[in-house]
Amino acid sequence: MKPIELSFEFFPPKTPDGVEKLRATREQLATLDPKFVSVTFGAGGSTQQGTLDTVVDIQKAGVDAAPHLSCIGSSKESLREILGQYRSHGIRHIVALRGDLPSGMGEVGELRYASELVAFIRQETGDAFHIEVAAYPEYHPQARSPRHDLEAFAQKVKAGANSAITQYFFNADAYFRFVDEARKLGVDIPIVPGIMPITNYSQLMRFSEMCGAEVPRWIAKRLESFGDDRDSIRAFGLDVVTDLCRRLVDAGVPGLHFYTLNTAAASKTICERLSA
Repeated sequence: MKPIELSFEFFPPKTPDGVEKLRATREQLATLDPKFVSVTFGAGGSTQQGTLDTVVDIQKAGVDAAPHLSCIGSSKESLREILGQYRSHGIRHIVALRGDLPSGMGEVGELRYASELVAFIRQETGDAFHIEVAAYPEYHPQARSPRHDLEAFAQKVKAGANSAITQYFFNADAYFRFVDEARKLGVDIPIVPGIMPITNYSQLMRFSEMCGAEVPRWIAKRLESFGDDRDSIRAFGLDVVTDLCRRLVDAGVPGLHFYTLNTAAASKTICERLSA
């Protein structure tokens, strides 16, 4: 199997122990020579400083780091300031997202949609940043319809996105169909599948409920049957996700983007199995 371009997502740690844990995770995953890593941005910019500190730390280690940037709850001036900070630190890669409002916050902000954020970044900085955007093979949970969701994605690309990363999924056909439909709308950028390793049943079901990702019934039932047997959950999860990745790679996807949850073991094992 030919080498596949890899990337990994982290979240900003909030404690000194978390910082050390993430450094150890990064060092393990760095052996896989990722194309880049991304760092999440809390709702309404709640982890703004943590995101900046984390991406700067990663850049110093010689790995391309792409901070997430969301526009919900943010003013144009605050976004302009953040973009300036990133440029001053030599960061040239951004994941542009609409984002979610923090609990209790009523102000949406000056930009309502990710397409507006992409257009704003281009207006303010030209081609200074490679811009990634999100894609939803199983459709955004707040989308009015599948067609509307697809058109919203195409609008982000038209606004100036360079490439896309999908929400995670376990049904490869959903990804293939989404890409085919996007191509029919003239979308020609790389659409990289997002991959969620399975290590914890309750956590997976909670995340999937929040983000609208479907966990096929046969997977959910098998995971549920293992109860508290973490070793069985991990072994089954590795098999399922490795098979998914193998099918995607065999079909010629432009890369794989792993949602690591700041741990290395599962993502690293899957990647090593793919290259074996």
